[in-house]
Amino acid sequence: MNTAVSVANIPVISITADCLPEAWEKAVLAVWGKGFDVKTQYDKSQDPPSKDATVMIVVNDPFSEPRIHKNFPGGPEELESYRQEVVEGIHDHWIDPAAGKWTYTYHERLFSYCPVEDIRNPASPKPFRKIDQIQYIIDYLSQAGHSRRAQAITWMPTADPPTDDPPCLQRIWCRLLAGEAGELSLNMNTHWRSRDLYKAWFMNVYALTDLQKKIADGIAAKRGEPVKVGRYVDISDSLHIYGSYFDEVEPEIEKMRRSPFTERSWQSTHPAFEMMTTEAREKLAQDPDWYAKARGD
Repeated sequence: MNTAVSVANIPVISITADCLPEAWEKAVLAVWGKGFDVKTQYDKSQDPPSKDATVMIVVNDPFSEPRIHKNFPGGPEELESYRQEVVEGIHDHWIDPAAGKWTYTYHERLFSYCPVEDIRNPASPKPFRKIDQIQYIIDYLSQAGHSRRAQAITWMPTADPPTDDPPCLQRIWCRLLAGEAGELSLNMNTHWRSRDLYKAWFMNVYALTDLQKKIADGIAAKRGEPVKVGRYVDISDSLHIYGSYFDEVEPEIEKMRRSPFTERSWQSTHPAFEMMTTEAREKLAQDPDWYAKARGD
């Protein structure tokens, strides 16, 4: 006698898009429609389950226009502040686990990786020197662009699991390829254990692709020849839309269903975006904590 066995599997979704706003909308619609319902550790009693899936997103040309989505949660000022946080490390001084503050920034983990046993104990042994993993990628691919070893990690298995907010980004992997005419392009993959699709994904990818460009420019300088930004691949084990956001998300999903993403997108040269970004850069140059203070953080 055959007995049916019910197996619970996380949906696996694959998405391909040409630019960032298109990728974000496709991902939101796909996870909303195909994701499974699951509670999270952050839910309140009245919150519905989140929508969740394992998702791979390919962005064919991450710097193609339009590059900016007008409706992502946040704005140009927050986007520029976050970009500088990831790529330039303007908020690394917020890291102070012993005082109950941040345990990491992505910049600190990528540019100054130094595993410890107890991240909240200032006296915890630090047996390894700090490693600039991004410079390692630049140096390694400048010599052997075809290598499969050009990667950077964030996770500290000795220290991260018991913390309240461990890193979502786990790994960056890069490879240099030559086209038919010999032109070089830098391909990059990022791997995430967990990801807030609606409120975090767009800013994450905007910043990480800017880091991709920084790596490409670094390789170009060392090799003495141009290096283009190639395709970007974003892999999330758990890409989710929190149930607590549903009232906010549903109107946006209706817009996404009714009309093309281009109606909700800006080119990065749009005067309003350029003006707000320039103002944010000027204020952040004077005070890296400017945007946090403006929000009342």
